[in-house]
Amino acid sequence: MSFFGKLFGGKKDEKPITTGEAIQKLRETEDMLIKKQEYLEKKIELEIDTAKKNATKNKRAAIQALKRKKRYAKQLEQIDGTLSTIEMQREALEGANTNTSVLDAMKEAADALKLAHKNMDVDQVHDMMDDIAEQQDVAREISDAISNPVAFGSVIDDEELEKELEELEQETLEGELLKVGPENLPDIPQAEVSKPRPAKKVEDDDDMKELEAWAS
Repeated sequence: MSFFGKLFGGKKDEKPITTGEAIQKLRETEDMLIKKQEYLEKKIELEIDTAKKNATKNKRAAIQALKRKKRYAKQLEQIDGTLSTIEMQREALEGANTNTSVLDAMKEAADALKLAHKNMDVDQVHDMMDDIAEQQDVAREISDAISNPVAFGSVIDDEELEKELEELEQETLEGELLKVGPENLPDIPQAEVSKPRPAKKVEDDDDMKELEAWAS
């Protein structure tokens, strides 16, 4: 059994006190000592009043009052020291209690993290990330392939296309020329134009006249 256990009459089978319970007990002790301080301060004031009243009338009674005042002041000084010690101990326990709570929370977080990583392997994670990167590359290649225009059949030569285009332009030009109608030609004069007599017919007429002259 520890010294404090013997001091407070603890038992071997008694459950160890927690930091929270110890802090509470120290606070209760502080409250009790503070009340004791207030009581002693009042007693000191009374003894001082008694000493003042009997200073000239009853010197013996005044001296006894001062002696009691000194005893009370000594007790008050001891209580002040005890309160300082208890306060430091309480603060240490509160700090330890805080540290314990922090450590408990950190341990729980570590256990949760360990449980989360229980079924994980670093090599497997690296392999999975490589697979993801590979599939992203495949998806990107598929997207590029889908976005490119599809060429059906053989590859078309640009020179053949230009030649065919020139032929189409020539046909278009010829079609435009054929569309030119009579309305686009100059008007023909309506007056009759005398036609010259053929020279051969004039010669035949002269010959006939000469023949008739011979026959007469």
